[in-house]
Amino acid sequence: MAVARKVRRYSGGVCHLGLHVVWCSKYRCRVLGGRVAVRLRELIEAKAAGKGWEIIALEVMPDHVHLFVKHGRKASASYVANQFKGFTSRVLREEFAHLKSRMPTLWSSSFFVASVASVGAVGADTVETYINTQWERPWTKGQKEDMRAPRV
Repeated sequence: MAVARKVRRYSGGVCHLGLHVVWCSKYRCRVLGGRVAVRLRELIEAKAAGKGWEIIALEVMPDHVHLFVKHGRKASASYVANQFKGFTSRVLREEFAHLKSRMPTLWSSSFFVASVASVGAVGADTVETYINTQWERPWTKGQKEDMRAPRV
């Protein structure tokens, strides 16, 4: 049975490009909760919309972010990751003073990116399910409510 794919059409081609991007806060500090997590989600969605990219799945964890995004044909994996990291770091550090005073930078310099369009046995559905079930992991049980509560 064939799986229907939503493809993007361009003059001269058709593409279906997706990335699973993961990045962490500096020193894995657990600063991505409450209002920061809500604002981070808004900023990621705004950046994706501004670039014409489609967010398939997004989960903000206390110390890292999982993002599954479909992007344009000219954007490299590192460009996509750095667009999200740079924009969100600048805005969040302006809006939340404790992020500026506690940490030298918001994000660590590294990130993980995997192409998802046709990666062997791991397909887009598998990555989307993985991201959407982050809070169901045994070590995160009970933390979601704590992290979603607004911090002063």
